[in-house]
Amino acid sequence: MVIKLDSVQPVFALPLLEEIPDDDGDVPIEGPALTSIGPLALPDIVFGAATFSNNYNSDDLLASDVPVRTVRLALRYGIRAFDTSAYYGPSEIVLGTALKVLEPLFPRSSYQLMTKVGRYGLLQSEFDYSPATIRKSVERSLERLHTTYLDTVYVHDVEFVCTPVGPIAPAKPEQILADKEKAAEYGLAPGQEGKIWGAGDEKVLAAVAELRKLQEEGKIKHIGISAYPLPTLLRIATLVLHATSKPLDVLLSYSHMSLQNSAHATYAPAFRERAKVGQLLTASPLNMGLLTPKPPSWHPASPAVKEAAQKAVKLCVDEQWPGGLPNLAVGYGYRKGAEVDMPVVVGLSNPEEVHESVRAWRAVKEGKDKEKRVALEEKVISMFGDGFGWSWASPPPELQK
Repeated sequence: MVIKLDSVQPVFALPLLEEIPDDDGDVPIEGPALTSIGPLALPDIVFGAATFSNNYNSDDLLASDVPVRTVRLALRYGIRAFDTSAYYGPSEIVLGTALKVLEPLFPRSSYQLMTKVGRYGLLQSEFDYSPATIRKSVERSLERLHTTYLDTVYVHDVEFVCTPVGPIAPAKPEQILADKEKAAEYGLAPGQEGKIWGAGDEKVLAAVAELRKLQEEGKIKHIGISAYPLPTLLRIATLVLHATSKPLDVLLSYSHMSLQNSAHATYAPAFRERAKVGQLLTASPLNMGLLTPKPPSWHPASPAVKEAAQKAVKLCVDEQWPGGLPNLAVGYGYRKGAEVDMPVVVGLSNPEEVHESVRAWRAVKEGKDKEKRVALEEKVISMFGDGFGWSWASPPPELQK
């Protein structure tokens, strides 16, 4: 559950570092080291800390030594950037507690913190991009994360607040970018770059302006936006450039570098050339759990896409692929991300998941079983048929209230 800005904040005890177990499972396995990508010098894998919430884990796990051990192992591997949000329940608090415990081993200068502001609930009405709230949210994040500065702050899920341009409906974003008429319908045609379409766009620009004030004060290093729909991200990123004469530093989308939808790679040149964004990131190569044996019941993909995903799960079992579809999907995300210079944000709950994520990255980096991997990826992609490349509607109708 999201913790409101004006509510009492939960507290997680700071265990003593010497009391934290440090066994064989807490030690990195030898192998190639992670590299850095882009002007922010982010590692290939960014630690997705949304897992430090009740949406993914129990209160008992969050209050245990598991978060500290997970963060420590990630840092030891070189995963030295963390993605969180004010929206992710106690995530900032749990992550900040773990990093405070580990401060003697990993000082603040040894990692990057990336968080988000503006979203404080599930519904569209629970977003607040007002400058006062943006500032208050950043100040709270600084306290929660035990730091004097944040490396990156995103305006969270801008499609919920910006003025709608084009249909809010399932679509293939690559077709929108390629078709002149469709591009114009979504506000992406030449001559539309600096157009403010309504009050929602003004709210986004006001939030960015407040973040830039905080940047001038030294509390933030980089500013960005996040969203699911790629056409909206491109329109808003381009609007910020033309309306303020200054580009965003960083941009994040999710579920768009996966075996079901890899459109983020197609949009990358436009983000860089038309919006002048320096650092791009992609998140959720598992497509919010779609590409797992047990996808969440609430997943917004169509029934046909969900059915195809489960057939892909069986295919990977039949092909005896180690780690099954999740391993194949994460590896695909790493490979495609590397091709377009995008770090991948991956949710990590425990040390075992850290080991597995690094193992998958190394397998791709070293080209292990590459021919078999690529052949199996192509089979999975073909199983989606016309469902490949589809993005769901965001914000969905049930949240537009």
